[in-house]
Amino acid sequence: MLTTAVPIHAPPVLLASPASSRSIRKLSTITASWRMSMNSGSFQTKKREELSFHVDHPAAFDPKGDDTPKLPDLRFDRLQLPEEDLVNISKMEFGQFVARGALIDEEFWTAAWLRAESHWENRDKDRFSQSLKMKYANEEFKAIRNRLIGPVGQQPKCIITLRKQGGMVKPTVLKSVVGTLDLSIRRFFPGEIFPGVIGRDAQSHFRDIHGGWDDRYGYVSNLVVAKFARRHGIATNMMRFAIETAKSYGVKLLYVHVDRNNKPALQLFEKMGFEMIEQASEGLVEDNTYLLRCSL
Repeated sequence: MLTTAVPIHAPPVLLASPASSRSIRKLSTITASWRMSMNSGSFQTKKREELSFHVDHPAAFDPKGDDTPKLPDLRFDRLQLPEEDLVNISKMEFGQFVARGALIDEEFWTAAWLRAESHWENRDKDRFSQSLKMKYANEEFKAIRNRLIGPVGQQPKCIITLRKQGGMVKPTVLKSVVGTLDLSIRRFFPGEIFPGVIGRDAQSHFRDIHGGWDDRYGYVSNLVVAKFARRHGIATNMMRFAIETAKSYGVKLLYVHVDRNNKPALQLFEKMGFEMIEQASEGLVEDNTYLLRCSL
């Protein structure tokens, strides 16, 4: 099994020198880690990993002890939403999966849990890993909910991928969600030419690119796929859905930060039409990330 983790960082604030657009000085850095993992293998041959995922989740969501963060009032046995309730919901089906925006708290929480599992994936032998994952997931769940509060049309969208319903027994939400990412619609600050990069004449910069000024852009973060469900095109198709969603908001640019050493991630985003912005990435050497952009 080949496993690759992709640490991603929130954009630092950079300053482009008026004398040279290639000279960029970092002002400050805000770090937020997110990971995407890939591995090889057949979905049908991963029953042991899948069962481990299913068994571990309910136990993790029912912690004991005063040192464990208190969980929100969630129903972890809640069944996946019926298809008839999703007729008017934007979604994209591919194979045995479907990508759409998360709708209920249990879906938001499972997305947060997947991010926690990915964050602590290589440290499972740590005897405190389960408590740490629970704390991470609980904090991420609250962060997701807080991010949903914002101006109309600018709220981040938590996108999830679920396994399609099949058979007589409906699966629970915990056993259905296999992938997640965040898509946010943001506005450039005055003078920004890229996320976190200040330029001398931002409006001229945008006229050169698109023939007009538009201060909105899309930003992708927190891309995670469950360990047992990797290598089935889930990351690619979630990104396709994110791109179409960003287009529906009317934005023309989509950005993402990617670790420089992660070739699989760079190849994935290149396949999706992203290009590395050399001018911005020169100032990200210390963070070991590239800033990628896709024109929509």
